Amino acid sequence: MPQTDSTSAAEYIPEHLTPRALRESVQRCRGCALYARATQAVFGEGPNSAEIVFIGEQPGDEEDRQGHPFVGPSGKLLDRGLEEAGIDRSQVYVTNAVKHFKFEERGKRRIHKKPNSVEIRACRPWLEAEINLIQPRIIVCLGATAAQAIFGSTYRLTKERGLFVRNSWAPHVTSTVHPSAILRAPDEEQRHKEYEQFVADLKKVHRLWKGLGK
Repeated sequence: MPQTDSTSAAEYIPEHLTPRALRESVQRCRGCALYARATQAVFGEGPNSAEIVFIGEQPGDEEDRQGHPFVGPSGKLLDRGLEEAGIDRSQVYVTNAVKHFKFEERGKRRIHKKPNSVEIRACRPWLEAEINLIQPRIIVCLGATAAQAIFGSTYRLTKERGLFVRNSWAPHVTSTVHPSAILRAPDEEQRHKEYEQFVADLKKVHRLWKGLGK
């Protein structure tokens, strides 16, 4: 993978924050070396006035090919969970902490590889720009990488998932597992248990949203 002199996307953020400017600028980002192997940057999608923002880790193989977030197997599971929780995906904004797909090749397959702290930190200006533009009331971090991107490396998902805290990014911030973690469960019984807990977390988000007067 080629090296880059930059360790931050900050210089690529447009001066005037608009959805179109951000989506165009992110394709030129060289803030870390991940851009070199990815098909494209995958930016967040949803209403600019969304009151809820969901943040995942990074695009997967399908997202990288299509250029849209959460359209692969994890996205389908997220859609199902949101529907069961009473949340309309078309009313929320979904994005990732890292905008380029990081992977390793195994034969013809591209296998997800977890982004490191340098890559997450380099991409943080894009996430900050999205949050500044949308100004959500609720942020839901999907998985430990997204949670630590906001709360820092000491955040422990296992201890703090489902709890809402005030943060400089939004009045109500919480975390739950990433849908991919459910898909990786060792058997059907465990997947069902993990999925039920995931939906319970999403129902907490829905109750809070209703209580805020959506």
